Amino acid sequence: MRAARKSVPFDENRVGQRRIQLQRPLDFAAVTDHAEWIGEINVCSSPALDGYDSESCQAFRGEIDMPDSLVSRIGGKTRFLSIVGFGGRKADVCGPGDSWCRAALKSAWAQTGAAAEHYYDRSEDCAFTTFHGYEYSNSYGRSKIHRNVIFRNERVPELPVSSLEQPDPVGLWDTLDALCRDVDGDCEAISIPHNPNVSNGRSFGIFWRDEPLDEQRRQASLRARYEPVVEMMQVKGESECKPGLWQVFGEDELCDFEKIRGLDELAPEDCKDGYGAGAIMGLGCQSRLDFARYAIIEGMAEEARIGVNPYRFGFAGSTDTHNASPGDVDEDSFDGCCAVRDATVEARLGGKDDAVKKGFAGRSNAARNPGGLMGVWAEENSRDSLFDAMQRREVFATSGPRMVPRFFAGPSLPDSICADELASQGYRHGVPMGGVLDGRLETSPLFAAAVWADSAGGLLQRLQVIKVWHDGEGGFNQAVHDVAGNADNGASVNLNNCSVSGPGETQLCATWRDPAFDPDQPAAYYLRALENPSCRWSWRQCLSLPEGERPDACSDPQIPREIQERVWSSPVWYSP
Repeated sequence: MRAARKSVPFDENRVGQRRIQLQRPLDFAAVTDHAEWIGEINVCSSPALDGYDSESCQAFRGEIDMPDSLVSRIGGKTRFLSIVGFGGRKADVCGPGDSWCRAALKSAWAQTGAAAEHYYDRSEDCAFTTFHGYEYSNSYGRSKIHRNVIFRNERVPELPVSSLEQPDPVGLWDTLDALCRDVDGDCEAISIPHNPNVSNGRSFGIFWRDEPLDEQRRQASLRARYEPVVEMMQVKGESECKPGLWQVFGEDELCDFEKIRGLDELAPEDCKDGYGAGAIMGLGCQSRLDFARYAIIEGMAEEARIGVNPYRFGFAGSTDTHNASPGDVDEDSFDGCCAVRDATVEARLGGKDDAVKKGFAGRSNAARNPGGLMGVWAEENSRDSLFDAMQRREVFATSGPRMVPRFFAGPSLPDSICADELASQGYRHGVPMGGVLDGRLETSPLFAAAVWADSAGGLLQRLQVIKVWHDGEGGFNQAVHDVAGNADNGASVNLNNCSVSGPGETQLCATWRDPAFDPDQPAAYYLRALENPSCRWSWRQCLSLPEGERPDACSDPQIPREIQERVWSSPVWYSP
C-alpha cells in the first residue's frame, strides 16, 4: 500500500525499473486490481503453482510467441491477453473446474487485504486510510463497463465477484448483498462506475425497461444504493459532457475538455437512443449516456417514469494508471500510465514518426492525461467516516490539482453566507453537495458556491453553476452560469517555456439564485471551477526534447498544448 506514496513498476522478469515519489501524500487510497485475472496472473507469476508452465503462461511471460490464431482474434500481440479466456477461463492456466485460478485468486486477494490492513493508520493521527477493493471489469462488446468495488472495512467476501461470474451489474450487486450476509460484522460495499466515456452508451443505460414495474423499481433502487459515486475524470479521459450529442440542448464551450474519443477524424457516430460496441478500441457509437452530466438527467427522467432515481450520484476523480501510483496526477511530472510500456517521454507521446500509432480508444498516447483526484467532506480520515460521506455523495472531483469546493443550497441560506461561517451556515440552513431539496418551493433556493485554489497550483479564473433538467419529452437541457471570477481576466501561459502570468484568485465565493427557476420542474445543480490556463503535461514533455526530435504528437492540433484544470462538486437536486 506504499503505492500511495511511491511505486516501482516491474519488467517482464518482475525487476523494478523506476521509482515514483508523489510530491504530496494522499489521505486515502485503494488498490483495485482486475478481479477477472488476479488469479491467472498469480498462477503465471508463481513457479510453485499449478498452471505456471502452461503455454498461455509462457506466452504471458514472453518466453514463447503468442499463437497466430490468438493474435488474429485479439487484434495484436498484447501478452496479457494470452491468459484471457473468451467466454470463460483458460483451462491450461486455471485447471479442472478453474480450481487453480480460484486458489491463486484467494491467495492474492488475501495478500491485497493484508497490505490494506498493514498500512491503515488506526491511531488518533488518522494519517492514511486504506480501503479493500477491486475492479469489476465487464467489457461486453469491448465497451468499458468497469466498476471499482470499494468495501467499508476489512470484512469482505472470501473472493471478489468478477464479471466472469456475474456479467450483469445487477448480478454483481445481488451477489455482493448475498455474500455480505455470510460475513460476520458490518460488510458493505459500493461500486463506482469507471471510465463511462468509452462505454458506447452502456454505463448508464436503462436495461430494466422490459421487466415488471416492481422489478424495475427494485433494480433502480439497487443501483442507487450501490452507486452513489461516479468517476468524472481519469487517465483515459473526462466524462462530464460532450458537445453536439443527440437531444441535448444548451451550450457549454468547456465540454471538449480532455476527450479520449470524438474530437478528430475518428469521431464516432451518435448512438442516439441505442447502444454500440468497441469503444475500448475507438470503435462504435458514442452516447449522451457515456457522460455523467446527462446520466444525471436520465435519472430524473426515470424517477418521473417509475418513481425511483437510479442516477442520483456524486462525482469522483481517479488515476487508473497501471503503475500502482494512485494520486500521481501532476502535469509537470507525469510518469505515464503503463509501467515500462510508456516509461520514456517518446513512448508517452506516441513515438517519433509514428502518426498512425494509436493508443487507448484509437487516440495517440498523448491524448491521455495524468488523471484526477476525489475529495471527500468527512468528519475524519477513517474508513467509516469516508465511506459514509461517499454514500451520502458529499464528494467532489478534480482534474488533478487539490482545489477544494463547497456547495450548499436551501431556501433559508443567508445572503451573507460567503462572509459569515460558510460551512456551519450551509449545514444549518441548507443541504450540501450530494443533498436533495425535497418539496415544492415557490422561488429559487439560494445557492452558495465557493472554491479554494490549490496552494501548490494555479490561481482560480472563474466559478460556474451548471443546471440540468429534463423536459419530459426526451430533451436533455443544460445551462451554464458564471457566478464569480472572469473568463477574460487576462491570465495567460507562455507556450515557449510554460511560465504563467496575469491575475487570478486564491478563493472565490458567490451566492446565486436561478433566474429561470420553475417550482414544478425537477432539476440538478453542481459547481464547476476553473484555474487559469497552464501547460498540459504533453507539451511540457515536448519542450524537454530538441525541436527536431519531437514526436508527431507535439505538432498534432488535436493534442492541446495548454489546459484549464478544474474541480466539480457533486450535484444538489431539487425534487418538487
